[in-house]
Amino acid sequence: MGLVKTLITIVGVLAVLMGLLWIGQGLGIIMWPSSSFMLADRQWAYNGAILAAVGMLVIILVRRSGSMSQ
Repeated sequence: MGLVKTLITIVGVLAVLMGLLWIGQGLGIIMWPSSSFMLADRQWAYNGAILAAVGMLVIILVRRSGSMSQ
């Protein structure tokens, strides 16, 4: 069960990081890659915020389930 929790946590962390990247690109803070269609498009900032929030929720739920089962 520990391997599954670790993998789910990694997925959650990746979702948070990707969400932060999308927020940065959508707000025009991160202008990389220069050919990206997401640059300075606020919709991608909103999408990134949702993805980051879901990633955080996944991390929190995995950590709570680990403390409850011990």
